[in-house]
Amino acid sequence: MAENKKMVEAITSRDEDFAKWYTDIVKKAELVDYSNVKGCMVIRPYGYAIWENIQADLDRRFKQTGHENVYMPMFIPESLLQKEKDHVAGFAPECAWVTVGGQEKLAERLCVRPTSETLFCEHYKKIINTYRDLPKLYNQWCSVVRWEKTTRPFLRTSEFLWQEGHTMHETEEEAREETLRMLHIYESFYRETLAIPAVIGKKTEKEKFAGAEETYTIEPMMHNGVALQGGTSHYFGDGFAKSFGITYTGKDNKLHYPHQTSWGVSTRMIGAIIMVHGDDDGLVLPPKISPIQVAVIPVAQHKEGVLEKANELKQELEKNFRVKLDDSDHAPGWKFAEYEMKGVPVRVEIGPKDIEKNQCVVVRRDTREKAFVPLCELTEFVKKLMEDIHNSMYERALKNTQEKTFCATSYDEFIDIAKNHPGFIKAMWCGDGECEDKLKDATGGVKSRCIPFEEEHISDTCVCCGKPAKHMVYWGKQY
Repeated sequence: MAENKKMVEAITSRDEDFAKWYTDIVKKAELVDYSNVKGCMVIRPYGYAIWENIQADLDRRFKQTGHENVYMPMFIPESLLQKEKDHVAGFAPECAWVTVGGQEKLAERLCVRPTSETLFCEHYKKIINTYRDLPKLYNQWCSVVRWEKTTRPFLRTSEFLWQEGHTMHETEEEAREETLRMLHIYESFYRETLAIPAVIGKKTEKEKFAGAEETYTIEPMMHNGVALQGGTSHYFGDGFAKSFGITYTGKDNKLHYPHQTSWGVSTRMIGAIIMVHGDDDGLVLPPKISPIQVAVIPVAQHKEGVLEKANELKQELEKNFRVKLDDSDHAPGWKFAEYEMKGVPVRVEIGPKDIEKNQCVVVRRDTREKAFVPLCELTEFVKKLMEDIHNSMYERALKNTQEKTFCATSYDEFIDIAKNHPGFIKAMWCGDGECEDKLKDATGGVKSRCIPFEEEHISDTCVCCGKPAKHMVYWGKQY
């Protein structure tokens, strides 16, 4: 037990220092390591396995809605990036540039992609000719580079993994439908797979994506009340199409510009999983994306028949789950702490006394509840338990979000809540960006998160300036 206790103490309490707690987990659960390239991370096998499971689930959802995967170059010629002025202006501070190839200076600088709208547009210009070529429903899994000043593993790194969907449509109506459809796919993925509730809605003009007409966002709340922009979906109208000269011949035999969308989520989701579900003993992983769903731990494995029975359980369980049998020479207490640290949803313990009783001990990671389960009922018990764990994790996260969501009807009330109660603030807004800036400056970083689809009427006036309100907005600090 000494080893077990020492391992737990190695994690800083999240209530003591949330940032240090987060860093302890990503390191000690072996999700990432730091690279000697500033701002970049090494995603270790366990962390990458989580990403692979996320990727597989989302990829299935994308393909069910007709999207195809493609791959674009990682370099963007400067002249190509410059074709959409608002877009390039928005990304200019974060761009990384290649100026030398081999030993020769390049005739034109190459940007290492921060996003791929311009690359897709250049390609679409070549392959879209008539209405029969539309819609184009493409998605790309890749890495992008944004030269961040302050970095933290998964949350904000100079290079990160993501998916970026890029679609072209005949009409504005179709493109707008696509924009919202993908946002709702993200919302259902967070809820159904990651057990994370989130607020969804439209970004304000000040917070929208560079070059977009409208940006929609999904905003989950972390355990400490700070928001995370969990994914975005953008409607571009025909602005990029006009900049790049993309036209198609319509059914009316006239030339038209197609309407464009893009949407994306990234490895930032792993950061959300850690900060929404984790505790002082490490990760707590949602069952559907956990690399190991069940850890089988033999107790007193040196005794006759224990390892054999543990292997039998593994073979039975792995018909339905991702299973690991740990037959290493570590003590059982060390193994318990190890798989708790890694957030494995279910632990199955089997020892000589259990074998005599034809049972095993099943422990769930999220609540630590134990159950003695007859071996013949194990698979069905674990199936039901996985559902219960997912639902319980979601409800805890939802309760945290609800308890940390407040309403403000005056400027003073807004400032008081921002200072003393971390979380979302629901408040009315006049629509003026100057009020956004004033609230951000006065609160040390509280920004508009989104205008929800279903707006509550909290008051008639803007919480900042007192003028007539146009929208109810969710406000909060963000990672």
